[in-house]
Amino acid sequence: MSVFAGLVEQLADVLQPLFHASAAAAAIVLFTALVRLLVHPLSRASARGQRARARLQPQVAELRKKHGKNPEKLQKALLELHAEEKVSPLSGCLPGLFQLPAFFLLYHLFSNTTIGGEGNELLTHTLFTAPLGDRWADALGDGGPFGTQGLVYLGLFAIVAAVATFNYRRTKRTMAANPLPVGDGEQQVPGLGAINRFMPLMSFFTLFTVAFVPLAAALYVVTSTTWSAVERAALYPVPERSS
Repeated sequence: MSVFAGLVEQLADVLQPLFHASAAAAAIVLFTALVRLLVHPLSRASARGQRARARLQPQVAELRKKHGKNPEKLQKALLELHAEEKVSPLSGCLPGLFQLPAFFLLYHLFSNTTIGGEGNELLTHTLFTAPLGDRWADALGDGGPFGTQGLVYLGLFAIVAAVATFNYRRTKRTMAANPLPVGDGEQQVPGLGAINRFMPLMSFFTLFTVAFVPLAAALYVVTSTTWSAVERAALYPVPERSS
């Protein structure tokens, strides 16, 4: 973790002439962008994989009709189909998995008062007036929601809400353009309808993450979420609604 702390400090030193007291916050944003840039090839591969899986849907539907009463045969047939077409059903998970270590490193880095037995000087850095190691509860206790620290969090909440609304609308349009097939003797998975109604709202849960993690980790989440929204808009264009 001390190596990671040194990297953040070095980035902050480089950015200090431009951002002054908020240089460490700017370093976290830049670090997040670098992580997402490194993961971008996986995101592009995931998009290609999703298009390939969409192309296989007619064959998958046929296999479900054929082996619907035999889950073992169905699973084996699906794995063989994906292997034959060189499509990984797990490719969509890789970009998110590769980002988790960076988030947890930031979380622990700004949650500990010491690093390598010495005081954690990163906790003295701020975003405007809000310490990077504090949480929203600390801001509420120091001036309330409209105090100088509270306004920093309100700005982050506004960004997250805007991104979540953008994602919500895109998800709704995507689901409207690709409705799940109903009927033709196919049995819908129990609870799937409720999950599909709930799924567009998931982006709004980022608001809770930003509220409860240290500000440094919240900056990572806000930056990464915004990057994801732009990236998905570019890699996953919303299709025209099927008639």
